[in-house]
Amino acid sequence: MSTTHQTDNRSDLIEVINPRTGEVIDTVISHSEAETQEAFDRARRAQRTWAKRSVAERAKIIMRMHDVVLANQAEILDTIQLETGKNRASAFDEVLDVAINARYYAKKAPKLLRPQHVKGALPVLTKTIVQHAPKGVVGIISPWNYPLTLTLSDAIPALIAGNAVVLKPDSQTPLTALAGAQIAREAGLPEDLYQVITGPGAVVGETIANHADFLMFTGSTETGRKLGAIAGERLIGFSAELGGKNPMIITADANIDVAVRTTIAGCFSNTGQLCISIERIYVHEDVAAQYVDKLVAAVENLTIGGGGWEENIGSMISATQADNVMALVDDAVAQGAKKLTGGRRPDLGSAFIAPIVLVDVPEAARLYREEVFGPVVYIETFSSEAEVIERANDSEYGLNAAVCAGHNRWQIAAQLEVGTVNINEGFAAAFGSIDAPMGGWKASGTGRRHSDAGLLKYTEPRTIAEQRVLPISGPKNLPRETYAAVMTNLLRLGKRFL
Repeated sequence: MSTTHQTDNRSDLIEVINPRTGEVIDTVISHSEAETQEAFDRARRAQRTWAKRSVAERAKIIMRMHDVVLANQAEILDTIQLETGKNRASAFDEVLDVAINARYYAKKAPKLLRPQHVKGALPVLTKTIVQHAPKGVVGIISPWNYPLTLTLSDAIPALIAGNAVVLKPDSQTPLTALAGAQIAREAGLPEDLYQVITGPGAVVGETIANHADFLMFTGSTETGRKLGAIAGERLIGFSAELGGKNPMIITADANIDVAVRTTIAGCFSNTGQLCISIERIYVHEDVAAQYVDKLVAAVENLTIGGGGWEENIGSMISATQADNVMALVDDAVAQGAKKLTGGRRPDLGSAFIAPIVLVDVPEAARLYREEVFGPVVYIETFSSEAEVIERANDSEYGLNAAVCAGHNRWQIAAQLEVGTVNINEGFAAAFGSIDAPMGGWKASGTGRRHSDAGLLKYTEPRTIAEQRVLPISGPKNLPRETYAAVMTNLLRLGKRFL
């Protein structure tokens, strides 16, 4: 699978850095506003033809993406690791996610997009059908932490719904997004239907926001608010998965070994660089000492660096991101927090951080409420279920949560103000359940990915109703008062029998 991209005779280039070494590994074009607008022109022409093809035809191409991504996974994993620094297992999660989404929507879309007969205004006399038409050109602005999942997996339902896609990847990870476009081409997707436009957010991102017929964004809450304002002004649809400060609750009757395993996966997968990562843990005071001892031992046993399948923790996306994370940790420690384990690992490179576990973090510390987006978690104890639920919900965010508990686990989960809750898992159980909606409450986002909602958001519903035999207003010669009496009696009967 070739992922070459044309940069000949261009001076406006963006350097792509390997975060493990700090070396430049490639360059991509920094596209202009005019070039981005031209991409939309091409996309609109391609979309009109694409929308005329049957859903079954579109589904066949999407299903072929499933095969192409699996067949080329070794090269894709290399590309993901090269520009993100993540461990190989976390890179494979992205390949798996794209394959699962392609298969799910290829199978689901033909039924989901079929015109639906629904109840009409008057039984028998009114025939009503709901259709789902594509929006047109969907704009996607994606982050660097999952450069295949948050580009191609988000594009798949938009494409199968009959839309074109213009995508801006983060400038730190454009190579994986370009590889995703090549996957789409090899699967048979028509030219110009899925375009990856590299460049700065202030140019390419804003142009996409100002020209798209629907906008999909994954990233910070701050940026999400700005893009949401543009979408609101333009009266277009907007879906966003934003920040999180995700809690985990461990009760007195929890299996501590399961809780430790869940913590490791929930907090330190992808080096903690994911919106749904666990960043704060509430453990019952009766089992806190046992849990902390086992957790610290497990964290200190993780393999950092190396790059192969045996590596548990990769690098951060950049030395700058590592500095930002450590600044939050240092601020917390300066205000009284205690570091149980972890910290910077300069011998591996400036972008590496050993996972950090904190206790006694004061509420005045920035880390207490702000999203860290790194391999850092703090632990607090609690004594009652009501108390811990209140504390878990005490956040502007509401993206994800985890519960490790015995008999009351479902009752606890049902009281958490988040879009997804995982029992005995950190995030993978809910995120991997793609037949269920995934997204955030409160400042963690709007709209949903996955499930029926993840596809239908990229469509415009059209209701067509045909009135037969009699008009809704009743027979022409029937007095209005009599008609009102007849309709009143029909409504009363309908309450009993319909």
